[in-house]
Amino acid sequence: MSVLLVGISHRSAPVSVLEKVAITDTDRPKLIERMLESSHVSEAMIVSTCNRVEIYAVVDAFHGGLAEVGELLTKHSGMPLPDLTKHAYVRYSEAAAEHLFAVASGLDSMVVGEQQVLSQIRGAYASADAQQAVGRTLHELSQHALRVGKRVHAETGIDRAGASVVSVALDRAQQVLGSIAGRTAVVVGAGAMGSLAVAHLARAGIGRIIVVNRTIDRAQRLAETAGTYGVESSALELSRLTEAMATADVVLTCTGAVGAVVTLADTHRALADRDRAAAADRPLVFCDLGLPRDVEHAVAGLPGVSVIDIETLQQDPAAGAAADDTAAARAIVADELARYLAGQRMAEVTPTVAALRQRAAEVVEAELLRLDSRLPSLADPERDEVARTVRRVVDKLLHAPTVRVKQLASTPGGDSYAEALRELFELKPGAAQAVAAPMEISAMAGEALVDDFTAGHLGDEEAQA
Repeated sequence: MSVLLVGISHRSAPVSVLEKVAITDTDRPKLIERMLESSHVSEAMIVSTCNRVEIYAVVDAFHGGLAEVGELLTKHSGMPLPDLTKHAYVRYSEAAAEHLFAVASGLDSMVVGEQQVLSQIRGAYASADAQQAVGRTLHELSQHALRVGKRVHAETGIDRAGASVVSVALDRAQQVLGSIAGRTAVVVGAGAMGSLAVAHLARAGIGRIIVVNRTIDRAQRLAETAGTYGVESSALELSRLTEAMATADVVLTCTGAVGAVVTLADTHRALADRDRAAAADRPLVFCDLGLPRDVEHAVAGLPGVSVIDIETLQQDPAAGAAADDTAAARAIVADELARYLAGQRMAEVTPTVAALRQRAAEVVEAELLRLDSRLPSLADPERDEVARTVRRVVDKLLHAPTVRVKQLASTPGGDSYAEALRELFELKPGAAQAVAAPMEISAMAGEALVDDFTAGHLGDEEAQA
């Protein structure tokens, strides 16, 4: 069983494509359930952020798993397969682990070094685990990835370029407004991004924060959090968004809604209210961090209105990190990947060692039974001593090779030593569940889908299947 990754991110696709494949918190459980119902997937996790959608699946066969995950994405996005595969990337086995470690470290983020992706991976894991979609493989991979991300941020300065997409968006907003100190901000959405926005706005000296959300309870909780920073705050339901926008200098949105939350009509009404308040010359800046976009595209064409969205931020030079810090982070990822793979190889050889010891125990018991039949008059104390002696001899003979095979298994190509043990001691294939034979895929099992993905994105990784 190996990990298969199929993903689409800001590095491989434009925002218009990311919007189509975006997976909301409501969608995620249903998609995971569908994956687990497929024939080749035993574990599944979906990492979905404002600029990436990545499906991690533990599969028993590369081609079969790829066909099923690809079919899931095409149905969800509504995109024709050729259009989807132009923007998708595929990673398998070691390459999938390396990619997740890089993502957790912030190396693959739009703002290199941002830390929010750690909480997003943690949330993806928790969501999948709640559905019992996480087994040993994804559990160990996810937990190691989180440790890698923490280590990178602790030992390098990779996050000096900016803590998140929010910080870069607000920097761009201040280029338009001059400064947001003492101004009014509206935060639309009370999720993780909304909480991050409140923290950044408070640090920037914002004068007032209005939290707008579909459920007023969550808006009130986030407004209370803003109050702990010493910022005047209030909460409104989404139906009163226009009212809030009329008083705002900057509006930051990230709701995860399927359609636009801020419409052209809403913005027209808000601007009209500003006119009546003699504030017509005051710029209004939208920081749209939603995926799909929260702000209707036509809003950017209104006079006095600026829209900073994900597409804008992709081109922002502030999204990069210093070369030295990036190199240091990549070195940590490489080191941790080597450790992870060594641990995985050692774990794979453990069933073989257990099977060998079980085989030895069976041989010992058989010989002791034969001894009983040949020397039925042997007294119990003598029989027990013989049994202990035989078991000690076997344990001592097996100790060195089993310890050594575990050590060798942690090296590249170490699985061959486990295979040698199985051959030398004639262990039954089912006794040591260390190697899962890939299932044969018939020509009818999604062959066209596999060919499209493989031709465009697999490359040399196909050899690992």
